[in-house]
Amino acid sequence: MKSIKLKHTPALENINIKDAAFFFEKSGTFEYIDMLNWPEKYPYKPECKFKIARSTTSIFIHYKIIENGVRAIYTNDNSPVFEDSCVEFFCRRPDQKSYYNFEFNCIGTCMAGERNGRNEIVSQFNSEQMSTIKRHASLGTNPFNEIKANFEWKLTVLGITNNNLPDKLMANFYKCADALSTPHYLSWSLISTTEPNFHRPDFFAKIIFC
Repeated sequence: MKSIKLKHTPALENINIKDAAFFFEKSGTFEYIDMLNWPEKYPYKPECKFKIARSTTSIFIHYKIIENGVRAIYTNDNSPVFEDSCVEFFCRRPDQKSYYNFEFNCIGTCMAGERNGRNEIVSQFNSEQMSTIKRHASLGTNPFNEIKANFEWKLTVLGITNNNLPDKLMANFYKCADALSTPHYLSWSLISTTEPNFHRPDFFAKIIFC
């Protein structure tokens, strides 16, 4: 099983999201979203990587993607952003059945909630909860239809604010684009299913807080 050890990063205390994006450009080590779990049906493999870090109360994730086409038509939170050029972070506490899904298109529109499974929604984040998830997208925030060309884009997100982060999370990171000309489904931790399904906490790996 994969794992990531997260040490406290003092430079991220009380930082704004734009400065956090700059910090990640200069610091940290990339992890790769490179598991091509369903290569026969979905062989396309864009370059997908991320950095993750923590302050006392928050988790930061910085994604860097290179792919052969991008789309971002959704601008309202809790829209189906997985149809656009999308990155995702799913996580749960080891002592809980439910997990949280955080899904972002390349202009930072977010879908988030608590679930027991793909079709078992416990709750969707409301507008107040969404406002706590800060985002900085290199492509800006204006929507656009699919553009077929080689693109590099970056997205930095800040969230999961809590006075007491747990000692460990179980999690997975994803890249997808359901409605693009070249749909694809990649993960950080391997998923052993016959069809694409990211809502599988049994394949989550460890994030350990040091």
